[in-house]
Amino acid sequence: MTATGLDRKEANGTADAVLDTPLVAAPGPARRIFELLRGPAEGIGFEIVRVRFGLQDGHTLQIMAERPDGTMCVADCEELSRTISALLDVEDPIPGEYNLEISSPGIDRPLTRPKDFERWSGFEAKIELTEPLAGRKRFRGLLQGVEDGEVLVECEIEGFSEPQILGLPFRQLSEAKLTMSDDLIRESLKRQGRAATAGSPSDGE
Repeated sequence: MTATGLDRKEANGTADAVLDTPLVAAPGPARRIFELLRGPAEGIGFEIVRVRFGLQDGHTLQIMAERPDGTMCVADCEELSRTISALLDVEDPIPGEYNLEISSPGIDRPLTRPKDFERWSGFEAKIELTEPLAGRKRFRGLLQGVEDGEVLVECEIEGFSEPQILGLPFRQLSEAKLTMSDDLIRESLKRQGRAATAGSPSDGE
C-alpha cells in the first residue's frame, strides 16, 4: 500500500478541542447548545458525541453521548437526561416547545471527533467531504487513524491496483459514520463487555 498524501493542508499538532466541534455540532443553535451542555455533561462523566436540533418536526433536540470508555447504557441516558433537562429549563436556549432525545451513538455510530477515528481504526467507514478532493467528495474504506489533522483511510482509488491510504482533512469532513458489519457488531459487543467487567466490583467489595 502506498500513502498518496493528497492535499495535506492541515497544520501539525492541531488540538482535538479545536477539531471536534464541526461534526459534533454545526454552527447555530446546535453549537450554542453544545457549548452550554459540554461542561456539565463532562462533570458527571459523559462526553457529548453529537448535537442536532430541528430534526423530524423541526422541534427535536437530539443529543448523542457516551462515557469516556465508549459505553452508554439506558441508566446512563436517564442520568444525563435529568441533568441536561434541568439545565435547559434554567438557561432556556430554545424558544418554544421541543422534544429532547438522549441516546448512545449506536454500533454504526457517527464519527465526530479525532479520537473516534483512532478508536475505530481498522473498521470500515463512509466519509463525505464539504468539497471535492481529487475529484471525489465521498469515500469508503478502512480507517487508519488520524495524523497531522487528517483522517487516514485505506480505500480503492482509480488507477491504482492496490488500496491506497488517503489523508482527508478533518476540517473538510461534513459527515462520517461506521459501516455496519458482523466484525463491527462483534467488536462493539466485546468492548461493551470489557467495560462492564472493568466497572464491576471485585469479590469482597
